[in-house]
Amino acid sequence: MAKSPIKSPLNDSDKEVTGNVLQSTLVDLIDLSLVAKQAHWNVVGKNFRSVHLQLDELVSVARTYTDEVAERANAIGVSPNGKAKTVVESSGLSDYPDNWQSDDATVAAIVDILTELIERLRKRIDETDKSDLVTQDLLIELTDKLEQAHWMWQAQQA
Repeated sequence: MAKSPIKSPLNDSDKEVTGNVLQSTLVDLIDLSLVAKQAHWNVVGKNFRSVHLQLDELVSVARTYTDEVAERANAIGVSPNGKAKTVVESSGLSDYPDNWQSDDATVAAIVDILTELIERLRKRIDETDKSDLVTQDLLIELTDKLEQAHWMWQAQQA
């Protein structure tokens, strides 16, 4: 990490652990917002409108927490990197298919992507248990929002 103009409230090792968690979360959230927009533009089918609108809700959550995560990184003296190249190289989310997708295929893909992201976030919650409880709290709040969305997406498959 480059020298920061922001004095961190964390010691160096806690700052490194927490900074890595925040950076990984940042790129995953940027990717989620892009995937959800791609799905939003390409969903078709009998439930088009409800899925289309629900995808906008997911984008809104992702974008809100993208900013929260990036600002938390800044607050602990870590420069966030949300450049497209960084997202492509380091996002842990599965790829979303090209072209139009049926509403059922869209729902299934979003459920799978949210499952992956929630699993990754729960690991990060554990990682920050000792390094930074403030960041852990942010991750818990984010996970709560995504688990609620995950439930609503899964309900469409019932």
